[in-house]
Amino acid sequence: MRQSIHPNAPTPERLAHSTFATGAADVPFRVLGTVQALLGARDIGQDAANAAERWYRDWAFAYEDVVEFAAGHVADTTTRHDAVSWQLTRGRAAARLGAVRAALGACTEIRLRLMLVQELSFVQIGRVLFPHLSEARARLKASAQCAMVLEQLEAFYAGRGDRAGATATRPASVPDV
Repeated sequence: MRQSIHPNAPTPERLAHSTFATGAADVPFRVLGTVQALLGARDIGQDAANAAERWYRDWAFAYEDVVEFAAGHVADTTTRHDAVSWQLTRGRAAARLGAVRAALGACTEIRLRLMLVQELSFVQIGRVLFPHLSEARARLKASAQCAMVLEQLEAFYAGRGDRAGATATRPASVPDV
C-alpha cells in the first residue's frame, strides 16, 4: 500500500525518527527545533510559537524569496504580481523584520536567526553565545534567552496588531536598555 506524503515532505523513515515536526495540516514540515522543544516543555505558549513562525515566514520571503502557503490556500485571481510588485511585497516583509529589530533590538534578531534560520540546538546556541561557560550551563542560559525572546516577539506582534504600515513601538514588557 502506497503512502501519500507531501511532495516536499521527509521520507516516512525520517518521520519515524522524529527529526521533523508535522504540526497541523496548514503548517509545513519543519525540523524539530528549539521552538518546538520550548513549546513541548511549556516554557512558551502557542502564541509565541505562532509569532516565531510569522517572523520566520517574513524572513524566508524577504531574504530567500520563498513563500509558503497554507494547505487550503486559494490564490487571488483578481490581481497578478509582476516583477516590481513582487519585489515591493518582499520589501514590506523586510520592513516588518526591521520593525521587529528596531523594537526588540539586534540581540533579539541574532537569537531568532540562530533558532529559526540556522536551526541550531540549545547546546549549539550556547556555544555561540557563551563560549566561556560549561556546555550544560550555556545550554540552560540559551534556552532561557530563547524563551524570553519568543515571548517578547509575541508581545510585539500582539501590541502591534495586524496594522499594515504602522510604526514600530516598544511593547511595555520590553525594558529600555
